[in-house]
Amino acid sequence: MPKYLLALLLFLPLQSLHAQTTETQFLSGTGNDNTVKWQFYCTAGQNSGKWTTIPVPSNWELQGFGKYDYGFAKDSVRGKEKGLYKFKFKVPKSWQGKTVNIVFDGAMTDTEVKINGQSAGPIHQGSYYRFKYDITKLLQFGKTNLLEATVSKHSANQSVNNAERDGDFWLFGGIFRPVFLEAVPTTHISRVAVDAKADGSLKADVYTAGTAADEVVGQLYTLAGQKVGGEFRSPVAAGGTTHLQTTLPSPKLWTSETPTLYRVAMTLRQGGKAVHTVDKRIGFRTVELRERDGLYLNGTKVKFKGVCRHSFWPSSGRTTSKKLSIADVQMMKDMNMNAVRMSHYPPDDHFLAACDSLGLMVLDEVAGWHQAYDTPTGTKLTEEMVRKDENHPSIVVWVNGNEGGHNFDLDPVLDRMDLQKRPVVHAWQVFRGTDTQHYINYDYGNGTHLHGHNVVFPTEFLHGLYDGGHGAGLEDYWEQMWREPLSAGGFLWDFADAAVVRTDKGNILDTDGDHGPDGIVGPYHEKEGSYYTIKEVWSPVFFERREITPAFDGAFRIQNRYHFTNLNQCRFTWKLAQLPAPGSKAAPVTKTGTATVPSIAPTEFGTLKLALPTDWQQHDVLYVTATDPTGREIYTWSWPIARPAQVAQRLVTMQGTSAAKVSESDSLYTVAANGVTLTFSRKTGLLRQVRNAKGIIPLSHGPVLAEGETAFEGLSQRQEGQNVVIDAKFGKDSRYQSLQWTVYPSGWVRMTAKYFPKDYDFQLAGISFNYPEKEVKGIQWRGDGPYRVWKDRMKGTNLGVWTKDYNNTSTGEPDGTKSPVYPEFKGYYSNFYWLTLQTTGQPLTILCDQEDVYLRLFTPRFGAKPYNTAPAFPSGNLSFMHGIPPIGTKSQKPENMGPMGRANMYYDYSKDPSYAKELTLYFDFSGK
Repeated sequence: MPKYLLALLLFLPLQSLHAQTTETQFLSGTGNDNTVKWQFYCTAGQNSGKWTTIPVPSNWELQGFGKYDYGFAKDSVRGKEKGLYKFKFKVPKSWQGKTVNIVFDGAMTDTEVKINGQSAGPIHQGSYYRFKYDITKLLQFGKTNLLEATVSKHSANQSVNNAERDGDFWLFGGIFRPVFLEAVPTTHISRVAVDAKADGSLKADVYTAGTAADEVVGQLYTLAGQKVGGEFRSPVAAGGTTHLQTTLPSPKLWTSETPTLYRVAMTLRQGGKAVHTVDKRIGFRTVELRERDGLYLNGTKVKFKGVCRHSFWPSSGRTTSKKLSIADVQMMKDMNMNAVRMSHYPPDDHFLAACDSLGLMVLDEVAGWHQAYDTPTGTKLTEEMVRKDENHPSIVVWVNGNEGGHNFDLDPVLDRMDLQKRPVVHAWQVFRGTDTQHYINYDYGNGTHLHGHNVVFPTEFLHGLYDGGHGAGLEDYWEQMWREPLSAGGFLWDFADAAVVRTDKGNILDTDGDHGPDGIVGPYHEKEGSYYTIKEVWSPVFFERREITPAFDGAFRIQNRYHFTNLNQCRFTWKLAQLPAPGSKAAPVTKTGTATVPSIAPTEFGTLKLALPTDWQQHDVLYVTATDPTGREIYTWSWPIARPAQVAQRLVTMQGTSAAKVSESDSLYTVAANGVTLTFSRKTGLLRQVRNAKGIIPLSHGPVLAEGETAFEGLSQRQEGQNVVIDAKFGKDSRYQSLQWTVYPSGWVRMTAKYFPKDYDFQLAGISFNYPEKEVKGIQWRGDGPYRVWKDRMKGTNLGVWTKDYNNTSTGEPDGTKSPVYPEFKGYYSNFYWLTLQTTGQPLTILCDQEDVYLRLFTPRFGAKPYNTAPAFPSGNLSFMHGIPPIGTKSQKPENMGPMGRANMYYDYSKDPSYAKELTLYFDFSGK
């Protein structure tokens, strides 16, 4: 089937195949997964100075042409790089007598168009906007026509460069969105603007051209094609703008939770005969900004759980696809987001369509990174944006420029163009009752931010970089936003790492240093740790904290943090699991069930009661999964039933066939039991070497305090029954209170340390050992995983037994042509029970019998300029911690991001040993 006929069928109105519709013929492909070869000539940079071919749509850098350019770069090629395009096409003879437009959905940046050697119209300036020319008089119908387009990467209009090209993002050139022809009757509908309110009222402005029509008739339909209500009509108005209105009693409303869509067909008629029909997808909903109050959707105050998103893919730049748009929206919904900001320009239409149908509230944005378009150019581009995007129900707010890129002359353009009168904000400015300041600290103080009078609506916060930001600090911010009436939520910066494939450098992935790795997900949308933190923190089901004790009756107090959905529309299931022991590859033994959810209205608390079996205490962990009305997992939570002491008691064997023995020399104590030999330095008090019948287990040089003076004075040894006990002695200035090793006849070894953290506030508390990283192949451990944590990013993990291969991922930094591997191997892990290191030699198993201990695995690589995103790590490389550090963002230190970002605090005047931190570890050196 010819491409234009397929497009025609897709655009046919619902009520009739006989009415004349807009016929569409694509000259290009539709996205990066569907392209058409055009002739191409690049004037500068790679592969310039010769005619060849290029896929359209595309950015030419990703096809091996021109020069890669990040927004801050200044070079000699800048301003000289152009792309010359040629494409031959035919139009059907049947189109003769119709008006034919050529439509460009986006080209970077100045675009001159010719048809058959004649100019189609003025050069278009501005990259991200749909523009069109009436080329009817330039075409040869039924014959071959020649399209020529000259695209300048940088604009001759300096204000366009200021707004679009001098930004903190990759710059590209080329026809990066589809190009198509549209054929309409000479009398036709040129634009339809619809305002469908939550009360069922519908107003529409229908713009017409030509004189061969006397009436405009509207009809609503469901997406399945069923008529809804009757026709509504109005005579064609003089001047070409006809106003229509109707009312639909009790419509199903559009929200981010219930994205119900309708279609409205507008038909021009002459003497009762259809002349031209256009149909649009719409949603009934009302958006209001109530000053000194909040943002309302359908009369309900909403909190935006949003993220900023670039239109971007590593191998195709700004050229995306419908498939990628749907995947992006699905990922955002999976993180329990309800909103997205189009930063810093209008997106592809298929992305907005995905937001419409899947349910995300959208902030659509006029470009202007730190500087604005001039008024004539900005007016034209703003009008183009509104004409293309105005009927998407997902768009609830317009943004006029970013961080100083505001042209105030464009605000009246948005007011005039938008029939729905959506709120207009300026990103990072107090404007029209909103405070959208970026990268707010947790508490700004009296008279401003949440202590002021405006609706607080940061259009960027928690600037991600590498592994910092996003999830780190979010729980503090969100709990504050949730409880503060003047908060409307906010938007994280940003969705995905901007790593581009460098065709000029062997196809490596390049983030331009620290400029691009700001995402929650990696360049190819690999899920980083913050992905799951956001998913839990922004869950619309909130579990009040509780401990699982023998008195647990299966009841949880939960809060509904939806805006429109009752929790009885969600599904809750539970699972009890018995977790495997170290070295086992067996799956957990489980029991499962479903919970009946009572009616819990939005913002209300209620009780979720699980009917657990009588033997529930025989299990190790309880999981509860919540699923939304569409079947999407909201989150899975876990609660420990068996505590570390119980698990250690099961696994540690103390008895053996003969007693442990100790010998000494001037510098060492040597202890032997069941084939295991340990040596301790009498000069330092540290473990020197471990050996068994198979050889050396290279755990050594520990335990060393993470912070604070040791003031070691000596070791003593004694035989205690069949056990050997090694005690350390410390001076009065030591942070150690005691350190004791016990070697059992079985060969198992216990270490117990008591110490005080270094100061009143501190970054690190714990002990460390050395283990050669080069010998580590992987790890199996029981604890919270599989992702690492920071002090201010504790959520997003589950208790289980996890297995992970070694990797050296530096979060956000691609390794050559490869994306980073997630989850990262190195870092801090919470709720530690036990580990087995898988090595090139013998395995090593270590258990802990206390709660609230973190495992530290080696030291991650951090970015070249880590800013506030390189937290402290102790010496050594295998640690067991009571206190770990928080992580900051690109622009903020962690202590400014809320209570969880502050240093650990522990203070005791008395130095009473009962207040000392205690850590007990068990070591299995058998090599099994």
